[in-house]
Amino acid sequence: MNDLPDGADTFLADAGWGSARAEALTGDASFRRYWRLTRGDDSALLMHAPPPNEDIRPFVRADRWLREQGLRAPEIHAEDDASGFVLLEDFGAARMRDYLDEWPQDEADTYRGAIDALVELHKKPAGPFPDYSWAEYAREVRLFTEWYCPAQGLEVDADGYIDAWQEALLPVLRNQRAEDGGAVTVLRDYHAENIMLLGALTRQGLLDFQDALVGHKAYDVVSLLQDARRDVAPELEREMLDYYLAKAEPGAEFEADYARLGAQRNAKIVGIFTRLWKRDGKARYLDLIPRVWDLLERDLGHPSLAPVARWFDANIPRELRENGGGSFEA
Repeated sequence: MNDLPDGADTFLADAGWGSARAEALTGDASFRRYWRLTRGDDSALLMHAPPPNEDIRPFVRADRWLREQGLRAPEIHAEDDASGFVLLEDFGAARMRDYLDEWPQDEADTYRGAIDALVELHKKPAGPFPDYSWAEYAREVRLFTEWYCPAQGLEVDADGYIDAWQEALLPVLRNQRAEDGGAVTVLRDYHAENIMLLGALTRQGLLDFQDALVGHKAYDVVSLLQDARRDVAPELEREMLDYYLAKAEPGAEFEADYARLGAQRNAKIVGIFTRLWKRDGKARYLDLIPRVWDLLERDLGHPSLAPVARWFDANIPRELRENGGGSFEA
């Protein structure tokens, strides 16, 4: 075996994969780790989400719900809550991000396939997940003032920051609670590095949905089209947003909510990437902040973000805003 954690040998033996060869795969920003297992012509993925830092139960619950709805989440072959092991169907190596790096001419078709998967998800009743509440939105945006601002040596109006976001996001909360089907399952991290292409550009394999909530239709659309890890040209973003609007017909306020949630998500990500550097020693995430910052600035230009834009004008120095969030020093 290849550097497997304690308990993996027993788990795999019980699952019938004790003789498999294991190859470690690149991890993500969490404590989770992954291995590809091969056994003759068969393959599977081993995920280890070690307690107490991780909990596999939300992933398992979301996976089974998505599969019940006819969406393409990986089949679960075996699981062990106590040790944090899950044995999963292997979706292969055709990750959307990697595919487009090699075949950029297929970008529009591939993104249309990803939008189609969201349209299908948004036709389903909301799943058995917690609500994307104001408390959760507020917790997320506070990551910006809790981590980014101290890292830049800024003393800011933290209370005014939350007040501004509350004013901006109240319409989002109202619209996602609308009785005419406003609320949908939100995967929360739907982007090109979490989408697998299963033999065709229009067949999407879903990953990284353990944090699913019941929220607004715009959230996963903006997660896809304002990608923290991959450049999506504004022209392609507009084309795909129009494609979603034509297929889903989500309502008159959708574009304003798209901007609001784009800004909320991007402010959160700037905070998270700063935290990954300061707390976890993962400095590579700093290189992604300028892209996210540019997206945040673009969203703040929408009239629906006026309260938040005023806060940024008053609290974040212009030189930082014009320099992708500024530089970072230990």
